[in-house]
Amino acid sequence: PSTNAAQSVAVLGAPFSRGQRRRGVEHGPKVIRDAGLIERLSGFDYSVHDFGDLDFHHFEKDEPYMDVKSPRNVGAANKMLSGAVSRAVGAGHTLVMLGGDHSLAIGSVGGHAQQSPDLCLIWVDAHADINTPMTSPSGNLHGLPVAFMLKELQDKMPDIPGFSWMKPFLSSRDLVYIGLRDVDPGEYHILKNLGIQYFTMRDIDRLGIQRVMEVTFDHLLARKQRPIHLSFDIDAFDPSLAPATGTPVNGGLTYREGIYITEEIHNTGLLSAMDLVEVNPMLGASREAVEATASLAVDVIASSLGQTREGAHPSIDVNSAVKDDTEQLRL
Repeated sequence: PSTNAAQSVAVLGAPFSRGQRRRGVEHGPKVIRDAGLIERLSGFDYSVHDFGDLDFHHFEKDEPYMDVKSPRNVGAANKMLSGAVSRAVGAGHTLVMLGGDHSLAIGSVGGHAQQSPDLCLIWVDAHADINTPMTSPSGNLHGLPVAFMLKELQDKMPDIPGFSWMKPFLSSRDLVYIGLRDVDPGEYHILKNLGIQYFTMRDIDRLGIQRVMEVTFDHLLARKQRPIHLSFDIDAFDPSLAPATGTPVNGGLTYREGIYITEEIHNTGLLSAMDLVEVNPMLGASREAVEATASLAVDVIASSLGQTREGAHPSIDVNSAVKDDTEQLRL
């Protein structure tokens, strides 16, 4: 296990749902915490700082702009989140942001980039979330966050009310998608045009998840080692595993594929911040469905931060354990 990871983790809740139309996702941070997140992380060698939930101001008057819904609410929430993330990362914490909907990545990745301008982004999701106002079929901002970040899409992004505080900070070569299976026509065009590295579920079927991760790191880290931001949408998983989410798509990641992705990211020693978004407890058909989804979210976060499947506990001194074995061998 990599010991060069930060020794402290900050958990920050972002109870926000205006990036899409289904209420309930604002309760994501609470159900993920209720599933035992803090207790699980406390078993590691980290000091865990729970910064609680941000308290977002709600604007009653928020007219759509070019069909984009709730721009002022989403813009203000992301501005607030961006400051909080920037402070946490600046203080030396590895940040875990609990959403909320995926529009929050604008502030989360943006705040991280203020501290680490050379970061790279791994986006694990059934959807590419790279629509512009012109290409978006729905106008829901959770389908647009990546477009706000990319320098190459600057000329395609109008001045949307609520977003004057932010400017694009990411190059398209510093982004990799994993798990795509529901990509809008306009998004496909953008992915191809900008030459973005992406792996659909078909690619994972073809290559296997090990090769996908090798190519991912080769693409992002071959030139130089740099901080990783992981933005993980729970709908990347198959809906049989993560039913309580707003836009489920059949044929998603298995439990093992999802955990392998996060284990490998941890093993780089470069994870600096992560988002876990789109857990919506109001959409599970039963309490069991909600608990399964939230429990999966905890597993993803724990595995990103070093929980392994081989029983190596981050806080056990491996050397002393090995030494004891050799004593017994001599007998």
